[in-house]
Amino acid sequence: MIRVIHEEHLFSDRFVAHMLKRNVRVEEDLADHISNSSEKRLARTLLLIARYGKEEPPEKIVAKISQETLAEMIGTTRSRVSFFMNRFRKLGYIKYNGGLQINRSLLRTVLRD
Repeated sequence: MIRVIHEEHLFSDRFVAHMLKRNVRVEEDLADHISNSSEKRLARTLLLIARYGKEEPPEKIVAKISQETLAEMIGTTRSRVSFFMNRFRKLGYIKYNGGLQINRSLLRTVLRD
């Protein structure tokens, strides 16, 4: 790997850029976990999964993901995720019937306060 990094400059540039993006994401996740409620962490995670804020257009319908997996991702219990998902659905932020549709209005949950 060290040899390739030294010899292949294009690969080296892409590898370093990837590692820097990954490091930023880890730092954001840590700050999110420390300073935000589990409800906000769930909203942020759903928006990240749907790719809101990325260069390409967001995906309105996301592949199936279990509430247990979401709970592990945000550091809470499945029952809390279920509670928040139901709240988000009642508020019109998300829809789920066979697939998860995430509406742009979910950004309000992350941005408020």
